Amino acid sequence: MSFVLKVRLQDHADLMDSQNADQFLVDQIRSGDEGAWRQLIDRYEGRLTAFARMRTASLADAEDLVQESFVGFLQSLRHYDSRRTLETYLFTILRYKLCDQLRKRKIVPLNPPADAEDWWDRIMPGTTDTPSGIAAEAESRTAFESMLADLLRRLIHDMRDRNAFDDLQVIELVFFKGMRNLDVGNLLGIDQKAVAGIKFRAIRRLQKFLEERDEPAALTDTEADVTVARVWQERRLTCLKRSTLGSYLLGILEDPWNSYTLFHMDVVACPMCLANAEDLKMEEADDQERSSDSIFASSVGFLSRISKP
Repeated sequence: MSFVLKVRLQDHADLMDSQNADQFLVDQIRSGDEGAWRQLIDRYEGRLTAFARMRTASLADAEDLVQESFVGFLQSLRHYDSRRTLETYLFTILRYKLCDQLRKRKIVPLNPPADAEDWWDRIMPGTTDTPSGIAAEAESRTAFESMLADLLRRLIHDMRDRNAFDDLQVIELVFFKGMRNLDVGNLLGIDQKAVAGIKFRAIRRLQKFLEERDEPAALTDTEADVTVARVWQERRLTCLKRSTLGSYLLGILEDPWNSYTLFHMDVVACPMCLANAEDLKMEEADDQERSSDSIFASSVGFLSRISKP
């Protein structure tokens, strides 16, 4: 079995173990288990704080936002969809809190989270849309985005299995970063026609995957640029597992994964992976001062509210 395949299988196993553990914690929290709530805070506070710290003026601001995010998680727990990873859900809440802070300070956020509101929050006075119509539209959009995310994961896994990491770098810059073909070519040192060819083949392959599912929708070039970019960002399709990041930081990750990880961290500058890596560094150095006691004390009161029938 090749090293790449071993890494991928291990990462998949790690993901499944993590999701199963997260679901167990969520189930226990729903029943009012304070110990499970403390475990969840300990598990995710570090990476959330690292993410917020890169976007706030002070550590105090970051810690306040993380605390608000955990409270927000409890308040919205009945809406949590276990098909999304718990980490993604928590990061989404934190992104909303960050954007809300910018709005209060009269700073317009560059990339507000698309899923920061539930569909009923978008019904404005005087609108001709009905709640059922808006709900149906949201459900249809979510179903399409989930289907598209599955197709993109298939494309990404196919490239990884073939060791086509050069092609993956191109489409990640195009779809995830939204860069122009010329800029991608200049950055990677290849002709922009080669970039266009890789992009075209990726879109055609997605179209083929779509046809195999017998889906009526089609991916035009424009739709691929816009819709794929948003799904890629929100579903974190190329985010690295913490086990991979840990191996990378220890200097034991082998190529081609090591080179790709370096690209994903330094060139793509994925904010969530950078936050996870920073959290791991702080854990390794054992000099991280977390506020989990404060978060637990300030949020545990909400637990009794959600556990009541």
